[in-house]
Amino acid sequence: MKFLHSMIRVRNIDESLRFYTELFDMTLSEKHRLEDCWLYFLTDKDNVCQIELTYNDDTPQNGYDLGNGFGHFAFQTESFEGFTEKLNALGYKYLYEPFDLNGKGSKIAFVQDPDGYEIEIIESVNW
Repeated sequence: MKFLHSMIRVRNIDESLRFYTELFDMTLSEKHRLEDCWLYFLTDKDNVCQIELTYNDDTPQNGYDLGNGFGHFAFQTESFEGFTEKLNALGYKYLYEPFDLNGKGSKIAFVQDPDGYEIEIIESVNW
């Protein structure tokens, strides 16, 4: 068995594509039309993980109810210094600024995508 991707519904596909491709260096690898929506598959630079952005024809004007079951996506960065520069240059802000998670040098932070989905950024994985 192989895990393929996670899917989220988005309100504005252009904003979401910009967010994930420019901030997280993901690449649009596939785009498919179904009867009532478009599917956009974004792949990470190592070709390991994919996120499917679904843009429905009947997208609610105010977006989707995110519910309380989904937690977040997580991405690793080499450096919070470089990531913060990129974040600011693209006009985004932290939801939670970088902080030391466990006193062992593992730093994390959170941002939100255009639809409000939370994304954890991890600088070091010293659990």
